[in-house]
Amino acid sequence: MSDSTDQPLTKVVVPAAGLGTRFLPATKTIPKEMLPIVDKPTLQYIVEEAVAAGVKDLILINGRGKGAIDDHFDVAYELETTLAERKKTSDVEMLQKISKLVNLCSVRQKHPLGLGHAVLCAKSLVGDVPFGVMLGDDMIDSEVPGILQLWRSFQKHRKGVIALMEVPASQTHLYGIAAGEMIDERTMKITKIVEKPKSNPPSNMAVIGRYVLPPSIFGMLEKTERGVGGEIQLTDALATLQSTEGLLGYRFEGIRHDAGDKVGYLVANIAFAMKRPELRAGLLAYMKTVVAAEGGAK
Repeated sequence: MSDSTDQPLTKVVVPAAGLGTRFLPATKTIPKEMLPIVDKPTLQYIVEEAVAAGVKDLILINGRGKGAIDDHFDVAYELETTLAERKKTSDVEMLQKISKLVNLCSVRQKHPLGLGHAVLCAKSLVGDVPFGVMLGDDMIDSEVPGILQLWRSFQKHRKGVIALMEVPASQTHLYGIAAGEMIDERTMKITKIVEKPKSNPPSNMAVIGRYVLPPSIFGMLEKTERGVGGEIQLTDALATLQSTEGLLGYRFEGIRHDAGDKVGYLVANIAFAMKRPELRAGLLAYMKTVVAAEGGAK
């Protein structure tokens, strides 16, 4: 593995081959990663976070019927020409900015064998360097990009780092769960990690969709057998990494939105709309009428 000290994070893998069945029928023809948060596809927020962290190469793990993702980050000559003719200069500039965001390489995951398999699909493009993994429906709203927070921890400790967030005990069965000892205010030395424990979770610290991993994880994924759901689970390979090279968890600073959950998706829309001055007042006015109506109904 090449020395990453004081070097930028250059490569990020974004798995986006899932079927998005929780959002049917919308996702029958539209990739779930392209569902908008206000007026911007969910995945664009993820890409912008990576770019803000200094990433130059984004490796998209794609699936059948998801060409719209590649198209979104490509040049749209016809649309740009039409907008230019209509003197909509700001729209043209916005579209050109999207196509220039990052060097995107798309890899097809031909079989739906889970997150671990999706990451493994990027092996040849990542090479022998540490890399990030960002899940397309986990949005982190923070001053310092979430993936950059993990990269800085990786540089400091020279071990794989995964994002952690405290969740209610009633929700631990929905996540990978990590346990260990805190070595500083935000960093945990992980001693145990399990995927979606049905009972007796080792803690309430959930693994969130941001990772910075050494390239050795690929060899571990190749030896990982199918686990929960009959899939190759990244969490199982992380358990191997923890027992061999060591693994850290980092309690990131920021607000996480689960855009893969219907309520989380709606909350994300409201949260990001409230950041927009031209939308905030109208949205607030509507929410006040809803609260008033709910209060009257009681």
